[in-house]
Amino acid sequence: MDTSFPREERPPPKRGPPPAPRDHLVWAIFNTLYMNFCCLGFVALAFAIKARDRKVSGDVEAARHFSSKARCYNALATAGSVLLPLLLAALIVTGVIHLSKLAQESVGFFTYQFSGSDDEDQ
Repeated sequence: MDTSFPREERPPPKRGPPPAPRDHLVWAIFNTLYMNFCCLGFVALAFAIKARDRKVSGDVEAARHFSSKARCYNALATAGSVLLPLLLAALIVTGVIHLSKLAQESVGFFTYQFSGSDDEDQ
């Protein structure tokens, strides 16, 4: 028997039923109530409820399918609701900067002072 180094005897991993899929219901409720971008939060809520119903009834594959769809729509609703205001703020800031430069240039144009000599008329 080889005793050159200690060996640990580990029991084989237990194989049981796969874990139940998450239904993402709280995230969907949050998206529906607070950040309903193009009604994607409501669609995510519908799929989350379907996933929970299928999980309770024991149909794990259908629950996993609906859970995946709910997660996708929740991610889209969250990304759209976060990115859209940031994009709008960036457009407003760049528009204000552009208009201020345009106003400064137009002030220079309208405050042009004509010289007192009329050499061109003679």
